[in-house]
Amino acid sequence: MMPKLVLRKRKKMLVSLCVVHLLCFLHSSFLAVAILNPVDFLALQLLRKALDDMPGSNFFSSWDFTSDPCNFAGVYCDGNKLIALNLGDPRAGSPGLSGRLDPSIGKLFHLTEFTVVPGRLTGTLPESISRLQNLRFLGISRNFISGTIPSTLGRLRRLKTLDLSYNQLTGIIPSSIGTLPVLSNVILCHNRLSGSVPPFAAQTLTRLDLKHNDLSGSLSPSSLPPSLQYLSLSWNRLGGPVDRLLSNLNRLNYLDLSMNRFTGSIPSHVFSFPITNLQLQRNSFSGPVQPDNPVTIPTVDISHNFLSGQISPLFSTVQSLYLNSNRFSGQVPAKFVDRLVTGRIRTLYLQHNYLTGIEMNRTAKIPLSSSFCLQYNCVVPPIPTACPLKARNKRRPSAQCIKWRG
Repeated sequence: MMPKLVLRKRKKMLVSLCVVHLLCFLHSSFLAVAILNPVDFLALQLLRKALDDMPGSNFFSSWDFTSDPCNFAGVYCDGNKLIALNLGDPRAGSPGLSGRLDPSIGKLFHLTEFTVVPGRLTGTLPESISRLQNLRFLGISRNFISGTIPSTLGRLRRLKTLDLSYNQLTGIIPSSIGTLPVLSNVILCHNRLSGSVPPFAAQTLTRLDLKHNDLSGSLSPSSLPPSLQYLSLSWNRLGGPVDRLLSNLNRLNYLDLSMNRFTGSIPSHVFSFPITNLQLQRNSFSGPVQPDNPVTIPTVDISHNFLSGQISPLFSTVQSLYLNSNRFSGQVPAKFVDRLVTGRIRTLYLQHNYLTGIEMNRTAKIPLSSSFCLQYNCVVPPIPTACPLKARNKRRPSAQCIKWRG
């Protein structure tokens, strides 16, 4: 048998080894939780408490704060710093999140990207977001965020994309947003914003989408940078001339100014833009429209304005052309008829003008794939045409046509 002294020493060694293993285990467990710096850890906890999964979403199922937060869904770290936070399941059709954005978001000082998927977030946009000096991408769209856009967002001097579209934001677009030096995308469409469009100074701005708001006032010729490629201002109450403004924007590949109160002439070079759809309808543009070259834009809609003069034959190369509800007069150019009967024009709407003639054989047949309407002009359509339901199926009264006939 072993001496008692040896047994006691072995027992002490075993106990010491157990204590060492226990301490190592506790230390490693602590490191798993504390790998994220304490400020980010606490801010993330507060954000989580203010948000919930909507029925059908299980985005937060991985958010177990006894484990490493850098392994949570939507959380991206660089060392012990949280650098990107994408809240919600990004897959199409995901129910999204509910709740509100906690002001603790402003404590994630190293954040470069913050997005929230479509859902039912309510409340206001925390002003504390303006503390995120490294933020480059801010996207909180298709939720129910209300209140105003904090003017302090102008402190985010590294911000490249601002997307707050499809919310319930009110008030003005702060002028400080326009001073951000490296902006590329500003998407504020489908809100309830009012006031004027501020000047944008960033020579990096390529996309400006402000459609479906209640913006008013005019745009100065120098208010938008020549770097713009996408411009949508439709469904607002903007007015004034835009000819000088558009003359500076020669890189546009998308332009929609429809449903506003813009006035003055449409500059000829607009019809040379490399775009697929030109939408200038339902404004107060006036005067003649004369492109410089055959128009290659597939769809041109300049309907519901006060445009006048003869229709240029250079429009005959357009596939879908909407000139209706203006004050155009004179003959319909023969090139239109040729392209219409051969099916090269899909849509030609000329109704509600003061046109006085068209050279078309009464036996001509328009392909079923094409739509042609000439109702309510100073000429009787030579063949039956399929017009929109709102078009008046009759000729304009003779008293209104006297001066147009000369």
